[in-house]
Amino acid sequence: MWLNDCMDNLSNVLAAISHPSRRAILDRLTRGPARVTEIAEPFDMSLNAVSKHLKVLESAGLIRREVVGREHLIEFDAAPLRNVSAWVHEYERYWTQHLDRVDRFFKEKRKTR
Repeated sequence: MWLNDCMDNLSNVLAAISHPSRRAILDRLTRGPARVTEIAEPFDMSLNAVSKHLKVLESAGLIRREVVGREHLIEFDAAPLRNVSAWVHEYERYWTQHLDRVDRFFKEKRKTR
């Protein structure tokens, strides 16, 4: 059960960061919290479209929202990216091992010449 939850979370985070606009939003939020209107400012899309992107990021746990009166303050939460990093790291080890084998093969090949 835990593994399924972890993989579902990983899938949600990967889906959320797959869109360039959402990555740009996260990039903006690394500089500090912002109101929705501030986040939407540089984009050539409606406020409604930006809100939909924010909902995807929020459901993946990548942002937190604080409602103060009519304002929504959005803050970045990098914690879910740790799962992505750990998952990618496993494949990095796989490729490192395989590339080391290829390297050894060619070194041995040079010795026999």
